[in-house]
Amino acid sequence: MKTAKGKTRWNLRMTWPLYFMIAPAVVIVFIFNYMPMYGMIIAFQNYQPTKGFIGSPLVGLAWFKYIFAMPDFIQIIQNTFIIAIMKIAFGQLVPIMFALLLNEIRAVFFKRAVQTMVYLPHFLSWVIVGTIFIDILSTKGVLNQFLGIFGVQPIFFLGSNQHFRATVVAVDVWKGFGWNSIIYLAALMGINMDLYEAAQIDGANRLRKVLHVTLPGILPTIILLSTLALGNVLNAGFEQILMMYNPAVYRTGDILDTFVYRSGLLETQFSLASAVGMMKSVCGCLMVVFSYWLVARFSDYRVF
Repeated sequence: MKTAKGKTRWNLRMTWPLYFMIAPAVVIVFIFNYMPMYGMIIAFQNYQPTKGFIGSPLVGLAWFKYIFAMPDFIQIIQNTFIIAIMKIAFGQLVPIMFALLLNEIRAVFFKRAVQTMVYLPHFLSWVIVGTIFIDILSTKGVLNQFLGIFGVQPIFFLGSNQHFRATVVAVDVWKGFGWNSIIYLAALMGINMDLYEAAQIDGANRLRKVLHVTLPGILPTIILLSTLALGNVLNAGFEQILMMYNPAVYRTGDILDTFVYRSGLLETQFSLASAVGMMKSVCGCLMVVFSYWLVARFSDYRVF
């Protein structure tokens, strides 16, 4: 009978090619993901590039105290949560509705053509999408010219605190709803067709089939994806906001990531930016753990 040590050696002899194959990926992850974590010490220092990590004086939690003493920091956190939650909510609702509508189409060619068209924006970078919508949504853009036909005064969508949040959420949903609907379309394909036949025998029309067969069939997928999305509640979309915001909408559009970018790279306040980034990372990690716990509890899905 083999001992535990003998079993380990036997397993290593049998599986060493697999470990050898993943070794480069492990090294790359260690170099680019774990080694830079040493730089978190900046958050506890009055960091000066000329003195480096070792020579810069330690200040303890002074930067964290300074963060919460800033008059606009609570507003930044509020902006982050509001924009992120709106994106999560509409980013789930619109793909579900689109998948349900697309599932009702029986013309295969038309269905595939629509799928292809709505997937394409996902593959465009925010530099391209942001530039396009800055022109479209300007006061002299296509949208305001169209609204002007009905006597509507020009609206500064990206320069008004009243409209900025709704605008960035709408653009984000437009860019991603086609791609996000793929999983729901796959879930719809897994519903037993016998259920639809039974519902039809009972006299159910299309709407009742959707309400009593389709939605319950994809409900576990909806719960799973919605719960996992909670882990991104502090990620309001740095690239999009950076491309589309301006100083006029800082009050409603400035988020944690853009604040870190401005304070760290533009204003060279490295310690302040590192403290904010570290706090966001810790809170994000806790939210990911909490979301996985919710998923394991309510949808029987486990990552580990």
